Amino acid sequence: PRLKPRSFYDLVVEVAIVRPGPIQGDMVHPYLRRRNGEEHVEYPKEELREVLWKTYGVPLFQEQAMRIAIVAAGFTPGESDQLRRAMATFRKSGTIGVYREKFISGMVENGYEADFAARCFKQIEGFADYGFPESHAAAFALLAYVSAWLKCHYPDVFCAAILNSQPMGFYAPAQLVRDAREHGVEVRPVDVNHSDWDCTLEKTETGACAVRLGMRQVKGVQAETARIVEGARRDGFDSVRHFWLRTGLYPRIIERLADADAFRSIGFDRREALWAVRGLGGYAGGQKGRAPAALPLFAAIGEEGLQQEEEVSLPAMPPGEHVVFDYATLRLSLKAHPVSFLRNRFAANGVVPNAQLKEVEAGKRVALAGLVLVRQRPGTASGVIFATLEDETGIANVIIWPKLYEKRRRIVLTSRLLFVRGRVQKEGIVIHVVADDLEDWTSELGLLSSEDISETVGTYAKDMKHAGRDTTHNQEEQRRLRAARFVPRSRDFH
Repeated sequence: PRLKPRSFYDLVVEVAIVRPGPIQGDMVHPYLRRRNGEEHVEYPKEELREVLWKTYGVPLFQEQAMRIAIVAAGFTPGESDQLRRAMATFRKSGTIGVYREKFISGMVENGYEADFAARCFKQIEGFADYGFPESHAAAFALLAYVSAWLKCHYPDVFCAAILNSQPMGFYAPAQLVRDAREHGVEVRPVDVNHSDWDCTLEKTETGACAVRLGMRQVKGVQAETARIVEGARRDGFDSVRHFWLRTGLYPRIIERLADADAFRSIGFDRREALWAVRGLGGYAGGQKGRAPAALPLFAAIGEEGLQQEEEVSLPAMPPGEHVVFDYATLRLSLKAHPVSFLRNRFAANGVVPNAQLKEVEAGKRVALAGLVLVRQRPGTASGVIFATLEDETGIANVIIWPKLYEKRRRIVLTSRLLFVRGRVQKEGIVIHVVADDLEDWTSELGLLSSEDISETVGTYAKDMKHAGRDTTHNQEEQRRLRAARFVPRSRDFH
């Protein structure tokens, strides 16, 4: 946002500049100031202008460092290549320092100030921490441009494709779907009558395409299961029993689809579908067999004559529990965001929605809370942690200084729902909240459901099994453990 790219080469620079090398070499801020016209660009000699004019006098690429060594410090091409190799292996062998004296003395002999030569070498040393070749950055920039073009002009295609490419990248499927919907894309739920294994596109009445979530989103369902469903679907399923007899799937697998609320098109919500699954033959007594083989007596009966499930009046599942089960089985929900059900409780504690941060003046103290999506602790940030929180209105970026991290280490590392007090920091359209206090509010999510979902979310239950033995079984702790079972873990980068 600070660079505001206007050309393809700006993307090449973006890829290369936000790296440990350029950051440690103090290249980022001078480049931005010079490009924005806030700082005059001076070249001590014309030979340097020819090397650095495209990057406003700041060496951002390995090729530029090698050219500076040749034209300004008197290196031969062979010595310049050795310098490149030293930059690439600095962390392992630390050999780049060998070239320091030769580089600086060579520039001084060619009429450059010693301080300027030392600054040049310091910037080159920064390349040892993952500096980019220009060609490498250009290849990445092309991918960035194509992806951005697709996302801008065909957000439905982009959403389906990136969901089908998971697991990957910075954001989980829940955030990718939320972003797509915010950009006008209709996203439709997993459904046995409409979903394939992959996410697909469906024409809408307006002529646009909606994204139909694929069965790949359902936890515990394999690609082979989806292929069986696709092959047996033909003109559609009209009941859970019909689905069972036609696909021959184990009732246990059908239960996973019912848990994911995938039978809506036949008129059953999650609870009704689960009830129907429990009524399938072979389920009683823990037997979870396949559909029975066709017997002669029933072979002549058409599918229209299949026995329908007994109609039972079941109490409606509360919306909050639907969302809990959505996250437990799909890791996302199209019905609502978990935090939306807690908004009144949040408001009572002065918590503002993330979307309102743009209206808060810089320097003001604010309270917010949200699901922890990402935790980052870059090696170049001197122990600072960057956390990304999400509520029903959007995301917020939080800065956690090392002193606060040491004080609240467990909260920072384990909270699924984090409460933050801090000050708003703004630079252009970039907004951060610098935290001065943190609390773990994960237990609040436990209020969304009173049901034990540990069987549905077995892996989360296993994650928490040991923790459950070591904690007191008070009500708040039980809510926290229950919430931790269904809320996906953050994606952490260190």
